[in-house]
Amino acid sequence: MAQPARANTFPTRPITLVSAGATGGPTDTIARIIADSMGTHLGQTIVVEAIGGSTVAPLRVAQARPDGYTLLINNIGFAASPTMYRRLPYDVLRSFAPLGLVSDAAMTVITRPDFPGTTFQDVLKTISREGDRINFGAAGLGSSSNLCALLVQQAAQGKATVVNFRGTAPAMTELMAGRLDVLCDQATGAAPYVLDGRVRGWAVSSQERLGALPNLPTTKEAGAPTIAMTTWHGMYAPANTPEDVQERISEALRAALREPVVQQRFAELVTSPAKQENATPSSHRRFLAAEVERWRPVITAAGTYVD
Repeated sequence: MAQPARANTFPTRPITLVSAGATGGPTDTIARIIADSMGTHLGQTIVVEAIGGSTVAPLRVAQARPDGYTLLINNIGFAASPTMYRRLPYDVLRSFAPLGLVSDAAMTVITRPDFPGTTFQDVLKTISREGDRINFGAAGLGSSSNLCALLVQQAAQGKATVVNFRGTAPAMTELMAGRLDVLCDQATGAAPYVLDGRVRGWAVSSQERLGALPNLPTTKEAGAPTIAMTTWHGMYAPANTPEDVQERISEALRAALREPVVQQRFAELVTSPAKQENATPSSHRRFLAAEVERWRPVITAAGTYVD
């Protein structure tokens, strides 16, 4: 029987980091940035494998040998999945060993250029008044844009027609053309379009204003504090991975997040590296459990499920 990996020898071969997202997407991009630096600190190559599909990547890692050589990077949708998916082939809180938070990014609430109103409260009132006549774009069930859309509708006390796309890029095209009314998108993708006027920006979901979009108020400043959220990414190993191996990987993650080149690359994506105290197994375990509970009533109230 093979002996489990131990931190004093781990790793002795390349590590696979499975990305729960499409090649070239936000999760994959963040995975590749962090993998390069972590690999340097660990003395081994970390190979990023992007797998599309909301449940495929986590299942791959949940079923992997718990030796630290197969890891997962996933986003906020991971916390929504226990409520949104009626049948999950794994348990988000029991099938994985959280290693640490990696990053977080603000969402922007944007509309077609000629959307009426002068404040974010006007947007909420329009959604409340017009209801399903408002087309609200999203990048698929469980995506950060979908979760943000649920929060916006609940703050507005109105139910818009949610139109799901394969990513926010095609939704942005429809928004600029005026065929879509409202969209939540990461500031990474939205900032250029807001700044040149191709879409209209109303608020950002972060606790503080963004340097890239200084004129947009936070949702809290705009009188809608329940919309505050970030699109975060976390790293995971299979459950029962030895604790010393978990800590070895987590140490490499924290070291990578301190690297100026990583911080610069994240800044270019309008994304913040996780704070050191949040990039630990114990902290991320608590955070993930809290996020699962946070999204449960939001999703239940919206009746948004995947069979």
